[in-house]
Formats: sequence, C-alpha cells, structure tokens
Amino acid sequence: MKTFTNNKTRHSKGLIFNIQKFSLNDGPGIRTVIFFKGCPLRCPWCANPESQRACPEKMYDHVNGNTTVVGEFKSIAEIIKMILQDRDYYEESNGGVTFSGGEVLNQAPFAIELAKVIKNEGIHLVCETTGFSKPAVFQEFMKYMDLIFYDVKHWDSEKHRAITGVDNEIIIHNLESALTTQKKLIVRIPIIPCFNDTLSDAAHFSQLFKRIGVTKVELLPFHQFGLNKYAELGRKYEMKDVRQLHAKDLQDYKKVLNEAGITVKLNGAF
Repeated sequence: MKTFTNNKTRHSKGLIFNIQKFSLNDGPGIRTVIFFKGCPLRCPWCANPESQRACPEKMYDHVNGNTTVVGEFKSIAEIIKMILQDRDYYEESNGGVTFSGGEVLNQAPFAIELAKVIKNEGIHLVCETTGFSKPAVFQEFMKYMDLIFYDVKHWDSEKHRAITGVDNEIIIHNLESALTTQKKLIVRIPIIPCFNDTLSDAAHFSQLFKRIGVTKVELLPFHQFGLNKYAELGRKYEMKDVRQLHAKDLQDYKKVLNEAGITVKLNGAF
C-alpha cells in the first residue's frame, strides 16, 4: 500500500499543471478549474496522465515538434488573481472554482490554504477527488467544499490495489465520513472493461452503497480521450485496444443499481 505525503509545513506554492477558465463541465455555472499535479493512484485509463507524477515533466508534441514542460509551482496570490478576474461570471451563472487533478489531496496543505482564501471571497468551491487521504486531512479539507465529486473505482480492495496501486479501505472510510456531513456529494464510478464492468460488479457496488448510505451514483463510461498524451509523455497506453463504452452499454448495469434502490445518472439525466 502506498503511503501518504507527510509534510506538516505550510506550502507557499502548489504544483499546478493547468488552470482552465470558462469551464461548463466541472460543476454548476461558469467555473475556473485548478488542476493539481500529482496523484497516488496509477489508473491505466487516466485521461490526464500528465497529472500523475508530482513533479514538472516534459511532453513532446509529435505533430508540431514542440516540447513543453507540464507543471508549474504557483503561489496562492497568483492563483487568486486569476480566479478573481472572472468573479462577475461566477455570480451571473452561479458558478465558481473547481479543484481537480491529479488528486488535490496529494497537496492538501496548499489546497486547504487556497480553499480558505477562495471561501473568504464568497466563491462557490467544488472538488473532484479519489478520497485517498488521511481521514483527519480529508475532514479538514472538506470543510471548505460546497460540492464534492467522489470517484469510487472498485468495491474490492485487492482488485483496486492490483490495478490502481493503492487499497480502497481509506477511500471507502472517507466516503462514509463525507456522507455524514451536510455537503452535496456526487458519487461517480468510472466503468472500465475487464475491471469493474460486470453485472456482478454492479451488484457488489449496490451492496456497498446500501451499507454506507449512498443513494445516487453517476456512471462514467470508459473512453480513450487521453490516448495521445501517453505518446507525448513517452509512456505506453495500456488501454489502446480496449473498446470504448457508451451509455447504451451500461443499461443493464444501471438496472442492477436501480433495483437496489440506487438512482443512477447516465448520459446526463437521473
């Protein structure tokens, strides 16, 4: 099992690999998405493989012949300056800021300090997370979130570890903790062929969710959107020959969850 980052010092800068403005797909309204670099998981289907390593790295564009460095250390002041440029858009659209990655909790000290400043500005704050963090850190971080997108990749810890590199016990524990709060929580399952896509998997997820109190989930069909990035990083893409999934492929999966009393979002609607 991988260990957590243990750095008690206050981080003056965070490692960011992208800041995307005017996003409409990462929470309500118009949003600025802060992409944190570094993740303890190594999911072979990751659409942002440049987010995994917690250090700047080179990417080579084979079409244009250009090499770029992905990942830059930025201060809270630098990030807040960019965020506040679009305050009017947030207010008009009920939008705000989203923390994504990578895994934001991999840089929890910096992320918490940044979240405090954002909330002091009265801005709506969302995070996308795997939940892989020490429980005390997770609970402190979640105090500042208005909406949480929480990915659960597998119900079985052994298979979770074999594919992603980490166990899922702490992920489930933190999910249970999040469910006890008054925060809005959206649980998501990326459905991956030969990993968690069988009806037996759906039944086991149903059992898990009923036990801990999850009543709604969102299913994310496997896609290959990040394929070219692996070549640019000089890495092998293990999912190249795996068939992409579509909403129609998950209807039976959805039915199993529905029959267990769990509402399923698929292809944009509950």
